[in-house]
Amino acid sequence: MKTKVVIADDHHLIAEALGTIIERFQNFDVLYQVGNGKELIEKFSQPKNIPDLVLLDINMPVMGGFETAQWIKQHHPNVLILALSMQDQEDIIIKMIRSGASGYLLKNTHPNELEVALQAMVTKGYYYPDWVTHRMLLNMSGDPSHPSKPLVSTRELEFLTLAASDLTYKEIGDKMCCSNRTVESYRDSLFEKLGVKTRVALVLYALKHELIQLPD
Repeated sequence: MKTKVVIADDHHLIAEALGTIIERFQNFDVLYQVGNGKELIEKFSQPKNIPDLVLLDINMPVMGGFETAQWIKQHHPNVLILALSMQDQEDIIIKMIRSGASGYLLKNTHPNELEVALQAMVTKGYYYPDWVTHRMLLNMSGDPSHPSKPLVSTRELEFLTLAASDLTYKEIGDKMCCSNRTVESYRDSLFEKLGVKTRVALVLYALKHELIQLPD
């Protein structure tokens, strides 16, 4: 049975191109396309319109990707969300993960990677490309060289929780009542302990191994 995909993107040419490409993939079928989250919610009112996976643009008018992902996560938690964006900033990626996305893909990606991403979403439940960090993929697949719950201090756990928010490192320091240098020391210590190299990978590892939890 083919995986049913919906494309939510306000750029109609991009949505049409994506739909054409995905229809060429053997195991996927595009149900329909919408231009924003509000249109998607209206479509979801009919059970026949609920897909297995939503390819979700972040920047859309009326109702954007973050809000739409949160709605899908709350009302249809079994629907997979692959975020689609031109932005590769860590804070944007983390915010989408917190909103409910379990995959992230840049719009300028090659069609071959798009197919790989869709397949990974179906078989593994997530997809994060190499530019996010290769180490993160090892951690999330259960690399046996890393313990599931390494020794992390109370302050490091506090930092981890704040790192999973939209706060900058300076704002995290303000929340923790410490200097930027101290915040960086918590970050670098956790990088070493968890075997990761970026803030995104740090948050994903912490969520995967239940060091922290996202708010309901």
